Amino acid sequence: MTIHINGQRKRVGLALSGGGFRAAAFHLGVFRKLQAMGMLWKVDLLTCVSGGSIAGAFLAANWGDDGALDRLHRYLATRSIAVSSVLLGTLNPFSSRLEELAATYDRDLFPACTLGALSSGPRLYLNATNMSSGNMFFFVTGGGRPAEMGEWELGVIAAPDFPLARAVAASSAFPPVFPPLRIDRDVYAGRDVDYVTLTDGGVYDNLGVNPLLRQERNALDYALVSDAGKPFEIEDEPTESGTVVLKASIGILMEQVRGLQFKRLELSWRSEQGPKPVWFSIDSRLGEANAGDAVFASNIRTNLHKLRSEELAILDRHAQSLLGHRIATYAPELLAAA
Repeated sequence: MTIHINGQRKRVGLALSGGGFRAAAFHLGVFRKLQAMGMLWKVDLLTCVSGGSIAGAFLAANWGDDGALDRLHRYLATRSIAVSSVLLGTLNPFSSRLEELAATYDRDLFPACTLGALSSGPRLYLNATNMSSGNMFFFVTGGGRPAEMGEWELGVIAAPDFPLARAVAASSAFPPVFPPLRIDRDVYAGRDVDYVTLTDGGVYDNLGVNPLLRQERNALDYALVSDAGKPFEIEDEPTESGTVVLKASIGILMEQVRGLQFKRLELSWRSEQGPKPVWFSIDSRLGEANAGDAVFASNIRTNLHKLRSEELAILDRHAQSLLGHRIATYAPELLAAA
């Protein structure tokens, strides 16, 4: 899967942000651009959060299959799983909304697929947030290495039989719509805890950048970051309501984390301790194909509701244009390698 530049092997990592089906469709545009460049099936690592986990896990589960991109497009255009999952989880006394969400993923995207089944694809990180410790909790597989789950503080264990659909559900369990995924000690024996609860990875880091910087494990040369999360908007009439202030405060905190992660990427590269970063955000007008694409794309909802054809088309066009612009501007050597 490694690319070659001037006769040297180079490894590429791709981070896929959260942002519901909007993010999944935006990342699909990134996949199509990389495919057109001859780079898609040469990516060495995928690190995914929430909506990015839907797209990234589906790509990894269908690695090398060009037709998978069209199948993902059809899924995003025809499924509205959030509503059905909420209703089923509310009505079924033996299943939570989160378990129903995992069941829809298993039925429509990853039938009976486990983490261990993806060993021959790229290294894949599906990132969640551990409510027990406040740390990033990851499910990782692929790259010819063991499938594992865990985190740095409570420990990491082998997890070849863990269902892929449940890992994606944990990563995309955005509160308060979905409750956290509970994993008991018989499945994950973390240090000093009887069980853990996992919520949306975007609570910790909506970009999923951390695995890109683990050079001792992943040794990447390039880090592509596709950011389709909801940008913080300037308010002409900022709120004075206490309840709305809480929601806005969370948005501000997430914006700060986003900025800090981009700075980490830059500083790690400049100090020669990390990969060369190439990032782009959905609200960027620099490099957009048509005037207004950034505004339109940024205002598409970030839930798990099916997308209209015009929404899918603009997200695809905008993602492809931004990625092409950033690579041509900041990493043109990748064009020659492709």
